[in-house]
Amino acid sequence: MGSNAHPATQLIDFLAVLFGYAISGERTLEAFYTTLQPFAGPFMALFERDRLPARSTLSRFLAALTETPVEALRTLFLKDLLARPLNKEEQRAGLWYRQGNRWVVFDVDGTREAARQRALPKTADRPEPQRRLRPLCAPGYTGRKRGEVVRSRTTILQAHTHQFLGTFGNPGNGEYRAELRRAVTAIQSYLVAHHHPEERVLLRLDGQYGTGAVLADLAGLPFVMRGKDYQLLKRPDVQARLTLPPDQQLTHPESGMVRTLYDCPAVPLGPDGISCRVVVATHPTGKKKSPVGVTCSGVVYELFFSRLPQQAFTASDVVALYLHRGAFENALADEDIEQDPDRWCSHTASGQEVWQIVSQWIWNLRLELGHQLQPDPVRTTEFAPALPPAHKESPAQAPVQGYGPPAVALPWKAGRFSGQDFALQPDGTLRCPADQELRVQERRRETDGSLRVVYAASIRRCRGCSLREQCQWNGGTTAKPRQVSVLLHPSAVGSQPICWRDWSRRHHRRMCMQLLRHQRVEVQVEFGDSATPTVTSVPLSRAQRAHYRLDWSERLARNARVPTASQVTIRLFGVPEGFAPSLGLMTA
Repeated sequence: MGSNAHPATQLIDFLAVLFGYAISGERTLEAFYTTLQPFAGPFMALFERDRLPARSTLSRFLAALTETPVEALRTLFLKDLLARPLNKEEQRAGLWYRQGNRWVVFDVDGTREAARQRALPKTADRPEPQRRLRPLCAPGYTGRKRGEVVRSRTTILQAHTHQFLGTFGNPGNGEYRAELRRAVTAIQSYLVAHHHPEERVLLRLDGQYGTGAVLADLAGLPFVMRGKDYQLLKRPDVQARLTLPPDQQLTHPESGMVRTLYDCPAVPLGPDGISCRVVVATHPTGKKKSPVGVTCSGVVYELFFSRLPQQAFTASDVVALYLHRGAFENALADEDIEQDPDRWCSHTASGQEVWQIVSQWIWNLRLELGHQLQPDPVRTTEFAPALPPAHKESPAQAPVQGYGPPAVALPWKAGRFSGQDFALQPDGTLRCPADQELRVQERRRETDGSLRVVYAASIRRCRGCSLREQCQWNGGTTAKPRQVSVLLHPSAVGSQPICWRDWSRRHHRRMCMQLLRHQRVEVQVEFGDSATPTVTSVPLSRAQRAHYRLDWSERLARNARVPTASQVTIRLFGVPEGFAPSLGLMTA
C-alpha cells in the first residue's frame, strides 16, 4: 500500500502527518504544511523518520487505502482506549439509580456533512459529469446544512468520561442499522474490558432509530429512545391506558412545558413482537406546530421506547434521561470546533474514515492528558430527587412514582365471573361477557395512595341478561347492576435519588490544549562532523525486480532516519514537572 503511493514513504509516515494535522488545529492541509515546513525534519525525527511526505503524496495515499487497513486502525483505536481507562476504582463515573446500583450510559447518534456541487450542463452532446465526491457522498437529507450531496456517520460517546468509542460513516443517509450493530459491538467490548454487566448499561438513541425493527439490533442491551411509530397509539391496550389517570407530570426546567406521562410497561414492538416499555407523553398544542410527535384534537402525543425496569426508573426518569442526551449535541459541537472531523480530507470513503478515526483519537488523548495535568475528582449531580413514601395523610394526592399495571379482583366463587372477565376497552369502558358496556361511576383514593376506579353497568341491561346468575352475587334477586373495581397501585420503585457522576466535558481537554500552545519551544539541530554517507548502488534481488510485497521490516527501513543523521533536541518550557512524564518528556 505504501509503495504504491511513493517509492520511499510508508504507512507510518502518513499516519504521523495525519496525527500532526489533527493536533495542529489548522483548517486545511495546505495551511498545516505551510506551518510545518520549517520544522519538517525535527517533526519527522520524532517518529524516527527521515523526510516529510509531500502533500500530494498524502492525498494519493488516502485515495489508495482499502477497507482492511481502515478496520485495523479502528481496532487499534478501540484497543488503545480500553488499555488506559479514566475510571479508577475510587473515582468511578456512572449513573446511580434508585436501587443503588451503577449504570453506564452511552450515546449513539448520527451526524452529517453536506457538500456543495457546481451546476453542470447536461445535454445529449456532453458526457455524463464525473463528481469527485460521488464515491464519498450521495444525495440525502442535509438538515440545516447547505449542499446537494451528504455523508452521514454514526458516533459513540461514553456519556460520563466523554470519550469516543468509534465512528462509522457511509454516503447519503448512511446505513444506520448496520452502523448501530457495529456500535453495539464496540460497546460490548468496552463492557468486557471494564468488567461491567450488560444488564446495567443504557444506550440513548436518536429518534431515527425509533421503530420496533431496531430492537433486534441492540443485542438485548437496555435502551431509551424517542419513538416514531405513531401507529402504536391506535392499539387498544395503549388507548385503554390513555383513558386511565396519568402516572406523572414532567416539567421542562427551561421551556416550562408540562408533559403528562402514561406508562405502558409491556407493548410488543416490531416484526418479532419484542416486549418494550412505552411511555406516552402528551401536552397541549402551542401557537406553532410541534416539531416532534403527532397532533390529534389539540393534543401532541410523543412516544418514548425503553427497556429500563419499572422498579428502578419511573416514567419521568425515562423521559428525563432521553431529554438529557442533548448534552451529546454539545459534545458534537465541541468536536466540530476543535477537530472538525467532517471536513473533507479525502475524496475516498476509506481516506475520510481514517481521518475521522484519527480525530477521535486525538480527542480522547487530550482528555487523558488533561486528567493527568489536573486530576479533578468526579463530580456528582442529583439527576432526580429521592421519592417520598406513599401518601397516607393526603390520599387525594396522586403517588409521585406513578401507577403500576391495573389490577382487578380474583374469582370469588367457582363458576362466577370475576373482574378479569371484563376487558378494558380503548374508549375507557369495560366490556362484560354478555358484550355489554360498563362505564366509570366513581374514582376514589385509598389510604395507601392507590386509585380505585369503579365501573358500573346499566340495571336495565342486567335485569334481562341470560348470564345474570353467573355474574351477580345473588343472581336474579340482586337489585343493583354489576360493578367492577379496577385498582391502580403505586409503582414499587426504589426511593433513593438518581445521581449522575461524570467529569467536565471541556475543562480537561482545553486545559491541555492551552498549556501546550502557549509555551516556549526550542528546536535545536546538531549537525555531525562526518559528511553524509555516499549512497552506493546495490544490485536488485529477483524479488525486488518482480515487485514482490515487502515485509514490515523492509517497509520500516524505507525512509527511516539513519543513525548518522543530525541530532534533534526539542525543549518545552512551562510544562509542569509532574505532567512531563505523561508526554514522554525528560525534565531538566
